[in-house]
Amino acid sequence: MTTVTVDTARCIAGGQCARLVPDVFDQDQDDGTSVLLRPEVPAARLAAVQEAVALCPGAAIHLRTSP
Repeated sequence: MTTVTVDTARCIAGGQCARLVPDVFDQDQDDGTSVLLRPEVPAARLAAVQEAVALCPGAAIHLRTSP
């Protein structure tokens, strides 16, 4: 299983994650920081979440895979 976390202290509210994977990420209405909707990444969305990790300008998104 792969899970995703967002370090909101590092998030600079770029919004790439919410645009790329709107079923996993959203943006806070007040400050625009990332809001995690689903910590467990569906297998079908893994590639898109990996792209969001790579594109995050604040390096605030992290993936963890457990056996």
